[in-house]
Amino acid sequence: MTSTNTGAIRLNPDRNLAMELVRATEAAAIRAYPFIGKGDKNAADGAAVDAMREFLGTVDFSGTIVIGEGEKDDAPMLFNGEVVGTGRGPACDIAVDPIDGTSLTGAGRQNALSVIAVSDRGTMLDASSVFYMNKIVAGAEGVGVLDIRQSIGDNIRALAKAKGKLISEMSIAVLDRPRHEGLIDEIRSAGAGTRLLLDGDVAGGINAARYESRIDMCVGIGGSPEGIVTACAIKALGGFIQTTMAPKDDAEAARGVAAGLKMDHVYTADELVSSDNTFFVATGVTDGALVEGVRRKGPIIRTDSIILRGRSGTIRRVQADYLAERWI
Repeated sequence: MTSTNTGAIRLNPDRNLAMELVRATEAAAIRAYPFIGKGDKNAADGAAVDAMREFLGTVDFSGTIVIGEGEKDDAPMLFNGEVVGTGRGPACDIAVDPIDGTSLTGAGRQNALSVIAVSDRGTMLDASSVFYMNKIVAGAEGVGVLDIRQSIGDNIRALAKAKGKLISEMSIAVLDRPRHEGLIDEIRSAGAGTRLLLDGDVAGGINAARYESRIDMCVGIGGSPEGIVTACAIKALGGFIQTTMAPKDDAEAARGVAAGLKMDHVYTADELVSSDNTFFVATGVTDGALVEGVRRKGPIIRTDSIILRGRSGTIRRVQADYLAERWI
């Protein structure tokens, strides 16, 4: 990552950056904890945004938010284009999602995360003008095998063969939305099973690329911001991701084209994030297959986080205990 402070001598700034960023996701997850299962997703999100913004301000880097909480007029903090950090250290693109799965948090359901993804400055695709992407995500076995332009049945059969599995053993994650009714029918007609996600397709995509996961593939239309975030993680996992833009109407498609996006193009991981110097940091808000949620244990609050580094392929798990009296 490009240094913005040539006078500072720092050893391994990239490695240190990841451990600084995880403090921000931990803070966001802890602040959201009191709202788990309380039915107020907006309050949970607001608390998480405030905490993440506060902690990002202490990190020694210059992070330009490419994917944030929205445009400046709609988001008072962590808006697209906002610069966060102390201004010292590496210059980065940053994608933030203080809670991926606000509805899950409000309902007390699994797989809500607090997420930050980082790459070298100018390397993260700005897809904010088109809100949705069609995605296909899998592990390393999908490289050179899967193609988003193929039918879902063909992709399932190809991946099953590459993984040495029966089609009936394949588990395909997809967001449980009315728009996916036909896709879900096609998956089941091909002989595979579905893992329907209520929300939070970042966790679904990452789990599809993890070798120890029960999910073999994650498919369907989800948020464009989540697609970019997932790509940062997939780079570290050595997995596979392809996306195409899914504008809701001609007007949104036109805005995307004006912003430099290609509507009929298949985006690969390297086009979504063109640098291999990526970080993905996530802390569990509620329990999930990727990380555990925030837990109160007597006088402490425990967080569970994962850090994925693209350049080295390192997966680091971090568990932290905080004094509850200082947070709640």
